[in-house]
Amino acid sequence: MANVLVFAQTNSEKVKPVTYEILGKLNGHNVDVVSIGGVDAEGMETLAKYGAANVHKISGDKLDKYSPEGYANALKSFIDSKSYDFVFSGATSVGKDMFPRLSGMYNAGLASDLTNFIFEGDNFHGTKPLFAGKCLTKVEFSGPKPHFATVRPNALGMPASENPAAAATNDVSGEAGNIRAIVKEIIKGASEKVDLTEANIIVSGGRAMKEASNFKILDELADVIGATVGASRAAVDSGYAAHSMQVGQTGKTVSPTLYIACGISGAIQHLAGMRTSKCIVAINTDPDAPIFTKADYGIVGDLFTIVPLLTQEFKNLLEK
Repeated sequence: MANVLVFAQTNSEKVKPVTYEILGKLNGHNVDVVSIGGVDAEGMETLAKYGAANVHKISGDKLDKYSPEGYANALKSFIDSKSYDFVFSGATSVGKDMFPRLSGMYNAGLASDLTNFIFEGDNFHGTKPLFAGKCLTKVEFSGPKPHFATVRPNALGMPASENPAAAATNDVSGEAGNIRAIVKEIIKGASEKVDLTEANIIVSGGRAMKEASNFKILDELADVIGATVGASRAAVDSGYAAHSMQVGQTGKTVSPTLYIACGISGAIQHLAGMRTSKCIVAINTDPDAPIFTKADYGIVGDLFTIVPLLTQEFKNLLEK
């Protein structure tokens, strides 16, 4: 039974869901959770429900805003005071930025962007996509502990079982140490929707959207079903959508439960960014579009006719 620490990234004291996904896979191990900053009451309850024995909340000077140096220094001091075999985080923007630095401080291995992992006793085996998802590799650790790993959001799914036990809380004083690059301000995006990399439902548009104003029909569908709107590289290059919305090899890699591709042909660069979606729905006028070979459900038709019909049908269903 391994001693495991999970870093819980928070946003306004709300825990990112990928933390719960990781906890669900660690059932049977001694698991602690650490956050920098507070965790709200709902988050504390859910962390305990999914197996966290202890929740450590680090606070201190210069830790009120994220910086890779400050957070890594504070976490290293905390980890040094304990004895952990593994340290996990979600492969969020913070996890991808900070964990390479943190693992480097220990000269330890980092398994990044995993889509699955298992323990056989205390032996760890992770699954990592390579070559834009064309193949999967088995990842194992050697060398000094602790071992570090980041897990792709939505890849594992939420835990099916729950543990009713309560978690012990511990407030920890942390030191950011010497920070050479200071984050002066974090400007929040205009959209209140979940980031693409963490979204459970995504509606994406391609070049067939024809112009930027037509994305409003995708926004309407997304508002009804609680989705985030994405775009293909073709749509972004054509100026129809911002680069922050781009899904694909040169954009964001996503793993939603439901991915609705509207007017997207299915170029390999796009498929590389969304092929791990649990359910793919494709809408395209071309019955031979490559996207249909990867789709679980396909609709051959004009997206400007199909999407409003879907929006209305979802409204009707949700009103019942």
